[in-house]
Amino acid sequence: MRHLRAASAITLAIAIAAAATGCGGGSTGSTGSNESPKTLTYWASNQGPSIEADKKILTPELKKFEKETGIKVKLEVVPWADLLNRILAATASGQGPDVLNIGNTWSASLQATGALLPWDEKNFEAIGGRDRFVDSAVASAGKEGEPPAAVPLYSLAYALYYNKKMFAEAGIDGPPATWDDLVAAGKKISKGDKWGLGAEGGNLSNNIHQTFVLGQQHGADFFDKDGKATFTSDGAVAAVKQYIDFMAKDKIIAPGNAEYAQNQSLTDFAKGKTAMVLWQAAASTFAAQGMKPEDWGAAPVPVPAGAPGTGKQVNSMVAGINIAVFKNTKNIDGAKKFVEFMTSDEEQKHLNKTYGSIPPVKEAQADAAFGAPDLKVLRDTLSTSAAPLPQVPNESQFETAVGTAVKELWADAAAGRPVTEASVKARLEKAQQSMQQ
Repeated sequence: MRHLRAASAITLAIAIAAAATGCGGGSTGSTGSNESPKTLTYWASNQGPSIEADKKILTPELKKFEKETGIKVKLEVVPWADLLNRILAATASGQGPDVLNIGNTWSASLQATGALLPWDEKNFEAIGGRDRFVDSAVASAGKEGEPPAAVPLYSLAYALYYNKKMFAEAGIDGPPATWDDLVAAGKKISKGDKWGLGAEGGNLSNNIHQTFVLGQQHGADFFDKDGKATFTSDGAVAAVKQYIDFMAKDKIIAPGNAEYAQNQSLTDFAKGKTAMVLWQAAASTFAAQGMKPEDWGAAPVPVPAGAPGTGKQVNSMVAGINIAVFKNTKNIDGAKKFVEFMTSDEEQKHLNKTYGSIPPVKEAQADAAFGAPDLKVLRDTLSTSAAPLPQVPNESQFETAVGTAVKELWADAAAGRPVTEASVKARLEKAQQSMQQ
């Protein structure tokens, strides 16, 4: 029910945005202000293998910032399953952190609330200028033609990660290039307590990312050119069914994955229980769980046939994490200093190396570390075969509505209930109706 409430929360947040931005927010109860910028609160997204791992990664950097500026940063790492709802509640109440991470796909929705600081030319100049950033990354930070609602922090795309030992034991020469190849490989591996593919069925955003890409391959955008929801189109239905069929029909995903929402599929992969996962940046998680770089490989996400590209050959959404500032923070100057620090060349190199992501800052991206084989897959995908999620104000409603529909279909598959075109369409029709309420 928590996820269902997010759909109405975004509407509420937009409706009362003017009031919200007039309320006290940011460093509530602290001494942080422009006159005495002693503290900031920061909601970081869970980028690493666990909340604790992120704290260990970020805390030394925050101490470095405090030493440089005298500003103490209170850190909270928020799980992805909770982050959007937490942000929507904060935009509606006006009681949020000073600085926060947001999924870049949420930028247009959160921009529409009016609760985030617009990054106009003046604000960009305060952090070194807009031209420091890769254009495609900035384009994913808000509606076209308006100042971005956030600043790019980590750039990502999806790759297919595969366990080399499990592939060799199953007699599979290399990673699959097509979905038929993936299913065939998965069936060879899925025996006993071993499974071919992992999924995060309880994670609404991940559900959307995967079904959006499959939708592109089936010629469906989920919205028409006027921004009207088209969730029940033949292509959308086929995309969702194909994804659920990996469990329901092909039997290459373990039923328990229907409830995964906290990166458990990556743990299964690292433990040799699952041979493949579709993920944005998994290197740090694998390392933290004892895997060596030679234990796994990364390849482009499969396509129906041929090679990845544009149109029906898209194989990833344009992924990434942006860093935003609540407009009603009492410490706007300190918040901008923190964004400047987090997007500095050196921090970008360090943090993106650690997380296995790609820096959206041009100078940092040129570092040799980002030419590693797995990161090259991500870079090539971003430049040649990734497409942005729909840039519509109600995009977060889309993630909640369709993501929940897919979650419910995972539950059906796990329970052995039939997953048919009719049942998929019924779930998507319910999701489309919720968008109109």
